[in-house]
Amino acid sequence: MKLNLGCGKEILSGYVNVDKLRLSGVDIVHNLDNFPYPFKDNSVDEIFVSHFLEHVQDLPRVMEEFGRICKNGAVIKIRVPHFSCGVTYRDPTHKTFFSYFTFDYFTDECFYSLGKFVVRKRKLNFTRQAWPFLNYFINPFVNFSPLLYERFFCWIFPVAEIIAELEVKK
Repeated sequence: MKLNLGCGKEILSGYVNVDKLRLSGVDIVHNLDNFPYPFKDNSVDEIFVSHFLEHVQDLPRVMEEFGRICKNGAVIKIRVPHFSCGVTYRDPTHKTFFSYFTFDYFTDECFYSLGKFVVRKRKLNFTRQAWPFLNYFINPFVNFSPLLYERFFCWIFPVAEIIAELEVKK
C-alpha cells in the first residue's frame, strides 16, 4: 500500500490519499495529529508527504507512527519548506522548521532517535514554483556543502524546500 498523507488537493493515482478535510479525491479522512493512524502495523510500502510535516503538532510522534505502519525497507518521500524560505515563517500554521539535517535526528546517528530510518537521498531545492529553470544553476551551489550553505549563505540565497527520501529500518 502507498499513502499520500496530508494530501490536500494533490491527489495521486495509485496512492491512498489521506487528509483531515473531506476534499474531492480524498480516500480516507483522518486528522494526522490523532494517533494511531488507521493502518495496520507493517502494512505500508511507501509514504509520500509534500508540504505537510511542517503543520503537525508532534513531528517525533508522527515519525514514530510512520515507523509503526511501514514495512521494513519502506520508502518515505518528503518535501518540506527549508527554514530560510520566507513562506516558512509567514504561514501561522507551521509548527516545525526544517534544516537539511533535520531528518538525521531520526536515524541511528542520533542517540535519542524514536524511529529507525536511513536517509537515502536529500537535496535543497532553490525554487518550487517561480522560475524553476533556476534550479539547474543554483541547486548545485547550495547542495555542494549544505553545512556551509546553512551556516553562511542561506539568508542571502534562501531556498524553497528540502526534498528527502528515507528508508524504514526495523
